[in-house]
Amino acid sequence: MLQTKIFDQNVEAYEQWYKNYPEVFESELLAIKEQLQKLPENLHGIEVGLGTGRFSVPLGIKEGIEPAKEMAALAVKRGISVVDGYAEQLPFGDLKFNFVLFVTICYLDNIKHAFAEAYRVLKPKGAIIVGFLDRERSVAQQYFERRHRSTFFANANFYTVNRIKTLLNEAGFKNLEFNQTLFGNLDEIKDVQIPKEGFEEGSFIVVKATKK
Repeated sequence: MLQTKIFDQNVEAYEQWYKNYPEVFESELLAIKEQLQKLPENLHGIEVGLGTGRFSVPLGIKEGIEPAKEMAALAVKRGISVVDGYAEQLPFGDLKFNFVLFVTICYLDNIKHAFAEAYRVLKPKGAIIVGFLDRERSVAQQYFERRHRSTFFANANFYTVNRIKTLLNEAGFKNLEFNQTLFGNLDEIKDVQIPKEGFEEGSFIVVKATKK
């Protein structure tokens, strides 16, 4: 797939983003951690589209899915067990995991299929956790405006909160809980930000929802 090829060919540029925006990355991590901490301890979960393991490692997630082989190779070096596969067709049986994390939904080919697959592999009362850039907030709008000059965002799809709500509900999830971070434009964020409950202020939204 096109996106997979782009990531395989630009691992160094992908890694450089985290060096250029450490406060942004740490702010996103804090928001995701806040949602993960609502779950009981020692649960079995995966990250889907884990890239080089930048999120999985500090979040304590030991395994996941990544189709870009060069990205996956770096994640393996960081101690992550990586399975080759796509979000839309997870290579796992039913009812396997307590949680599934997504932080790269803007690159999915079919988000409906991805959420349906997450629902399938989750155990009853398992949780999906989705971190995404709100299409209506400043950071996503910045990336969209620069998309023709961007390696990674040229073909990205950004979603509104209402769209993600609808897609999660259609997939069968309930009890949606939101928090948010990245208050301000990307280049203005020079300190790690504490997440707030809800949405409509921050650019980066994290939602946790439960399988019925």
